[in-house]
Amino acid sequence: MSKAYALIPAAGTGSRVGAAVPKQYLEIAGRPLLYYALRSLAGHPRIEQVLVVLAQGDRRFAGCDWREFGGKIEPLYCGGETRAATVFNGLLAARDTIAADDWVLVHDAARPCLGREELDRLLGEVGDEDAGGLLAIPVSDTLKRANRETRVAATEPRDSLWLAQTPQMFRYRLLIEALRAADPAVATDEARAVEGLGLKPLLVMGSTCNIKVTFPEDLQLAELILGSREVAAKKTMRKSSPPARE
Repeated sequence: MSKAYALIPAAGTGSRVGAAVPKQYLEIAGRPLLYYALRSLAGHPRIEQVLVVLAQGDRRFAGCDWREFGGKIEPLYCGGETRAATVFNGLLAARDTIAADDWVLVHDAARPCLGREELDRLLGEVGDEDAGGLLAIPVSDTLKRANRETRVAATEPRDSLWLAQTPQMFRYRLLIEALRAADPAVATDEARAVEGLGLKPLLVMGSTCNIKVTFPEDLQLAELILGSREVAAKKTMRKSSPPARE
């Protein structure tokens, strides 16, 4: 059975969120966003190791407490100028660890709300798909195309349109081949690079809770989602605990 590894590109600055620190280090409940992405992946029994690809001058990662994850995370200080370059560099750095047919799940550092159910579904449904697959959700809102004056130029049909999420899951050999051939300006996610080889990755149903923190208000929404899960988990623990003896 092929092994599964996760890779988190975390070398960006996250300028759109307007913070003084890179987006992956913005905090929710005293923990950086990156912590929650790591927790979702490192806690899954199918995933052997989580590779975190950082900027070469990153000093913040070493200042965080990652002991909870034991030896399951590996920082790689080889980030590039684009997402595609960062992922590609990370794959090259791990070439002695990951076999050609092993799976690599690439996940955004700024998606802190990945649920276990979606991760199980991705690992289960992609299976032996030669083209790999990714989490995504069907578009539900009406889509408008704008002109240069920011006025509606057209209403676009939303049939068969999906919003791509992460993780995106591909064989190591296929992913490194796709990224080597891709234009970094065009390959804004791994699936786009694989599509460039003429393949059609599988769309696996994700969740609206699996949001990407891009703007300041997204951070507040992520905090609400994570907080509600903590409350639900505590209630479940109380219900499953045996009654106290009198």
